[in-house]
Amino acid sequence: MRDYYEILGVGKDADDATLKRAYRDLAMKYHPDRNPDNQQAADKFKEASQAYEVLKDKEKRSAYDSYGHSAFEGGAGNGFSGFQGGGFSDIFEDLFSEFTGGSNRRQESNNRGADLKYNLQVSLEDAYSGIEKTVKVRAPAKCTHCDGTGAEGGSSNIQTCPTCGGNGKVRSSQGFFTIERTCSSCNGTGRIISNPCRHCSGTGVINKEKSLSVKIPAGVDEGTRIRVAGEGEAGRNSGPAGDLYIYINMINSRVFTREGEHLFLIVPLDTYTAINGGSIEVPAPDGGKIRISISSGTPNGKRFRLKGKGMPVLQSRGYGDLYVEAEVETPINLSNNQKKLLGAFNDSLSESNNPKVSKFKKFLKNY
Repeated sequence: MRDYYEILGVGKDADDATLKRAYRDLAMKYHPDRNPDNQQAADKFKEASQAYEVLKDKEKRSAYDSYGHSAFEGGAGNGFSGFQGGGFSDIFEDLFSEFTGGSNRRQESNNRGADLKYNLQVSLEDAYSGIEKTVKVRAPAKCTHCDGTGAEGGSSNIQTCPTCGGNGKVRSSQGFFTIERTCSSCNGTGRIISNPCRHCSGTGVINKEKSLSVKIPAGVDEGTRIRVAGEGEAGRNSGPAGDLYIYINMINSRVFTREGEHLFLIVPLDTYTAINGGSIEVPAPDGGKIRISISSGTPNGKRFRLKGKGMPVLQSRGYGDLYVEAEVETPINLSNNQKKLLGAFNDSLSESNNPKVSKFKKFLKNY
């Protein structure tokens, strides 16, 4: 059998924190859930668990340092009859207790209320400036009659479950492993209520509609998730409430097309301004207007970039850009006089005035 220190990859002078860290790394690496149908990983996981079970206990570690593996085979007369321990469940509870808070935290988790999801429609204008919205949610809430205790008359009618000692779980050992089950006496609550609340039937929660004011920050986009802590379903038997998650659904704008923090806008441009140049006004996402300069000879489809005039970047002071695309409009419904004027104008043009047309004509001539 391999040396326990060698299995964990630590020296014999390793302190408790080093042992715990080494075992935790091995346990996460070789855990059966991460390595399904891998017998070699399962063996390494079991080997590491057995080594840590011995070395984390001061008396067992001392006996192992003195007698080696024989200390647990009954051959050294040291009082240890074998590797019995508290089992794998106790090892993991010891390892991660600082993160889970032990059995009390697990009990809280069992009674914690469910999270809620709410889809909220937001216009582009509201997403630009940010807004406060009122949402109505119907969900289990804390019973006001018993203040969420589930007991008629208050906590005096609540006793700790004698079967599980308030843990909500009972354990039974089967060799190396310890099996943990929900306590049947209290149904996992850890409490016995002698006189249940007549309003909530002892659960501590009742269905209720509530209105919440939620701040929607500037820059939200389709699918943005906003967490409102503690506003989900109330927990059963005084357990903590879940959270409310608000998912943003953007209403399509009649004016702008949005891609992230950038906005796109198509603006019709008359022929005269496209030829001679000038200036035009375009709408801005804040509800105002922006004047932009049009250079002479602007072709159809030319895009103007207005830096920093797009949407605000969520949780940032930055802004995207606004892109304005010119759509040069060909005049229609012309009078005969207007057509004559255009004809005279066209006759005055040279090849240099319409370079693309002239180039295409030469290409077509030699085609």
